Amino acid sequence: MPTKKDPISAQLNRINGQVEGISKMYHDERACVDIVRQVIAVRSSLGRVARDLLSSEAKRCSRGEKWDTLDDVLKEVFRY
Repeated sequence: MPTKKDPISAQLNRINGQVEGISKMYHDERACVDIVRQVIAVRSSLGRVARDLLSSEAKRCSRGEKWDTLDDVLKEVFRY
């Protein structure tokens, strides 16, 4: 279970705050360009979360195992 010190949890909390801010900006009828900039920032943040999750899962799956290739690790991570 994630703890408060978990960096991914912290990232997700920040993203949640960003999304709430975007909603407020929209309801306050802020400039479209400003809102879109924030949407782009959230998308970037979500990309970092996805990368970090994949990285930590690949590390977890490879502990104690001998994988021949990155493809083997990814197959285990995605279980396909």
